[in-house]
Amino acid sequence: MRYAPDKALVTLGLSGARFVNYRIGKRNIGFAAAIFALAVAFGSSAFAQSAPTKWLPFIDFEAKPGTKRTLGEADIFQPLWQNGETLLFANVRGRFDDHDSREGNAGLGLRHMLSSGWNVGVYGYYDRRRTDYDNYFNQATFGGELLGRDWDFRGNVYLPFGERVKVMDSLNTAEISGASVVFHGGEERALRGFDGEIGWRVPIFDVESDKVLRLYAGGYRFDDDVVKAVAGPRLRAELTMLQVPGLWDGARLTLGAEFQHDDVRGSQGFAMARLRVPLSLDKPAKKLTAQESRMVERIVRDVDIVSQAGNYGPAETVTQTASGTTFSVINSSSTSGANLATAVTNAGNNSFVILAGTFNTTATTTLQSGQTLMGSGSLTVRSSTGRTATLTTPGATISGTAGGINAAVTMAANSTLSGMTVVNTRTSGNLASLGVLVSNVSGVTIANSTITASESSANSATGVVVTGASTNLTVSGNTISAMGIAGQSVVGLLLNSNAVANTYTVAGNTFSATGGTPNRGLYFNTGTANTAASTGNVMAAGICYAPVPANIAGSIGFTNGTTCP
Repeated sequence: MRYAPDKALVTLGLSGARFVNYRIGKRNIGFAAAIFALAVAFGSSAFAQSAPTKWLPFIDFEAKPGTKRTLGEADIFQPLWQNGETLLFANVRGRFDDHDSREGNAGLGLRHMLSSGWNVGVYGYYDRRRTDYDNYFNQATFGGELLGRDWDFRGNVYLPFGERVKVMDSLNTAEISGASVVFHGGEERALRGFDGEIGWRVPIFDVESDKVLRLYAGGYRFDDDVVKAVAGPRLRAELTMLQVPGLWDGARLTLGAEFQHDDVRGSQGFAMARLRVPLSLDKPAKKLTAQESRMVERIVRDVDIVSQAGNYGPAETVTQTASGTTFSVINSSSTSGANLATAVTNAGNNSFVILAGTFNTTATTTLQSGQTLMGSGSLTVRSSTGRTATLTTPGATISGTAGGINAAVTMAANSTLSGMTVVNTRTSGNLASLGVLVSNVSGVTIANSTITASESSANSATGVVVTGASTNLTVSGNTISAMGIAGQSVVGLLLNSNAVANTYTVAGNTFSATGGTPNRGLYFNTGTANTAASTGNVMAAGICYAPVPANIAGSIGFTNGTTCP
């Protein structure tokens, strides 16, 4: 019997090719359709002149639900030329998954039946994939196979070409390394690689039976010069029914399961169901033997152009925020606590300084005019090429023992203390313990910090002291604590200004004063003025004290509905 595809077959084939081409992206419009149209046209001419037809075109539909993603695939197999032992064919397939990845493959293959009972085959594909990140990659795949009655051997190599690296600003990272901030650009990279497997027919069905159970074991490896290798084992089992009751002649149903594992993607399992639909009303001249049936086995290869996305760009030291502000890093790994005060001073006026680590010191750290001292928090930094990343800073602690009028940290005009842990501990002598001092300066911000003053000798302890003609103060999001001994004053936040025009915003703080006599979480002196934004505070321990409330403008609100004074 001879075979000549009719118009319906050609139309169906071209429709399938257009479907695959749509899935792999508009940039390659017409490529998959063109190769399939040539396959059909060449196949029509070849079949008209060949020996009686053994192998006919078909389409496989596959569903592959998995533990991490679910895949669907349509796979068109079109014989181009054949004789009694050799088959030249075209293969076009389209695949999608539930993570918005799409891929199309278009290729040619050649298989030959050996008199020894083995079928040998080679093939090559052009692949195009749209990844989960909406990047497009191209790849060439080449493979070979040896299919026998009881054993299978397969291997493939995968060679991405063209633009193999795509910039991914959403994956940019920045981190502190010593006294520097290191930026890594985000990238998605297509990986070259190979895979292979060995299959075995489980002899529970006769060789010529219409049912075949095969088990496969193999492995894969994908990498490039930057990305950690994606490598591991792969196991597969497939039960194929060559004749399915209730379905048309030439239909096949394959059920299977697959497992693979690598250190990068972890373990993945899949179930699989594949249905073969013939694309011809003709039938082979005679029933195919087991060896002949294997000539139209599905080409087995990796389902993806394998890619990995991450911060794979080269390391670059950055010194500016996204807005252009220059910053520096002082790290306790390279700057001792004894040298901290000098390092902060040397950073200069209007500087932005990131502190990292723990600094133990006996000296006061004095901020410079307009200076920001930042511990934990986040800021957006910029590379030399204008790419940006969010830097999450790990935090820093200044642990001091200064006494008297000397605090662990002293603020300057328009300075900012943010995300810091400041601890001042006094255990001997007759000097007060102060955490942070604000004295006769304007425009100070103390935010998102933990400030503690501890005194176990015969004097007072105060977490934050605001004194003199200090104006325009913001204290927000802090935990301010003081701990002392009986008979000594213990104060969390002391507002001791002497100018009625002062404006203070005190919001979202937690105050605590314990161990002393008395314990005052908040202490207002004459002349303080608080803005309407002074709300959301918590008094964890101690009281609010205002000796002359008539001279205090405004009040500070607490989450329990009370105000102070």
